[in-house]
Amino acid sequence: MNTLPTRAWIAAVWFGLALFDATQNVFLMRTAGMHHAWTALFFFRFFYWLVLALVTPAVLQQGIRFASRHRAGWRTWIIHLAACLMIGVISAVWTATLESTLNPWMVPDTPPWLVLWYQHFVGGLLADVVIYATVFAIGYGLHARERLLLEQAERVKAQLDGLRRQIEPHFLFNTLNTVTGLVREQRNDAAVDTLAGLSELLRRMLDDSDRNLISLGEELAFLDKYFTIQKMRFGERLQYSVQAPPSLMSASIPSLLLQPLVENGFKHGLAHRAQGGAIRLSVSAAGGMLDIVIYNDGPSMPADAAPARAGIGWSNVRERLRGLYGERHTLEMHNRDGGVEVRIALPLSGVTA
Repeated sequence: MNTLPTRAWIAAVWFGLALFDATQNVFLMRTAGMHHAWTALFFFRFFYWLVLALVTPAVLQQGIRFASRHRAGWRTWIIHLAACLMIGVISAVWTATLESTLNPWMVPDTPPWLVLWYQHFVGGLLADVVIYATVFAIGYGLHARERLLLEQAERVKAQLDGLRRQIEPHFLFNTLNTVTGLVREQRNDAAVDTLAGLSELLRRMLDDSDRNLISLGEELAFLDKYFTIQKMRFGERLQYSVQAPPSLMSASIPSLLLQPLVENGFKHGLAHRAQGGAIRLSVSAAGGMLDIVIYNDGPSMPADAAPARAGIGWSNVRERLRGLYGERHTLEMHNRDGGVEVRIALPLSGVTA
């Protein structure tokens, strides 16, 4: 687990802090009418922070390691205290050397180096402890945040896998029912062709079993095989069309997203009509969202019907979208022009301009 910020980010933060501190000191002292070597003072205050900047990655790493341990004994705290004191000693050595070399205060008789070191060590000890604790806490927080995100991702993946395991048997049983219907109608050749198509679909499911997201093109290819199976039973009673621009075929969508919704159209609509019907699917993109519309031409839902009662296919799709996208999606079902329309809107991804 790599939670450590890049050295470029660390350098940028300390550069900004050093620039602000140096500029503020020069500005305030000049405004107060003091007389110092302003260029030397600027560089003195700017490079004052160098030691702390250099040890930041190590302190962050210590915070991350501390967060990964379940327990920390008194020896651990002694080690951190010793590390903090050592940083204070080195920082005081560096600051005393800078001051004695640059003499930013334009003092005729500069105090001995050892006196400067002692002054900076004692005077800066509290600040060193606070800075050490702050950087340490940031490292701890970074690890804790990433661990929480990882746990959430694993929980969502487990939930999606569970939902997928519900979808696949559901699809299998319904397809076998189709085969049973063909056999009863003594359409044995169609039943054999359907079983062959089912075998191919199951092989595809196994190949994609570890992928929650696939391309729109792959999903439409899977759906085309599903339509082929259904036409084995319904023949010319079933008409379907798909309108999707080639530019969107690489868009990422959840696997097995469309088949359960199309199946609802069969189960609650077309399968009960002697004359059959049509299913139309269209895909478009606007405003950074991928819009998918699935329409079957009837019959409409009763006035008191609710999408939540549409069965396991609808509920699984709803839960999968919620797990993958949170609130950044739309899933709606409503009557339209004597039929039923399902609209899905997902964040558009995987499409190159």
